[in-house]
Amino acid sequence: MSEIIIAPARTLDAGAVGHILSVSNDAMPWLPRLHSAAEEIMYAGDMIEAGWVRVAKKDGKVVGFIARWEEEVHALYVLPEAQDCGVGTALLEDAKGETDRLTLWSYQANSSATRFYGLRGFIETARTDGSENDAGLPDIRFEWIKGAS
Repeated sequence: MSEIIIAPARTLDAGAVGHILSVSNDAMPWLPRLHSAAEEIMYAGDMIEAGWVRVAKKDGKVVGFIARWEEEVHALYVLPEAQDCGVGTALLEDAKGETDRLTLWSYQANSSATRFYGLRGFIETARTDGSENDAGLPDIRFEWIKGAS
């Protein structure tokens, strides 16, 4: 098994991060497509430029990323073929090492994400009907606090 390397994203990683967003969206048929692939690359570039993104690499290839501003995780995605190999956990553990608290939103329909976060010490703190998010889908607020759990 190859080693997972976590590092700050570089501007040149925008294409890979945008690609991960696109293929992840395709793997979730319940999630409406809100942006084109080009828009996702542009969004990835903006997050990278802002310093929010850390990438996970295996064998030199970007296979996942986390976008975080302070304690709020805005995105955590792993290529479908790299899931269940520790990539998402490595990205979260890296983020946990930099703060005492993390918060994030996940769609209620994403049962694998709900299970993933629960197994990594996140607790559900709220649910909404989705009227406040871009996709219009019911979502769940999660929180992790260092030392709790």
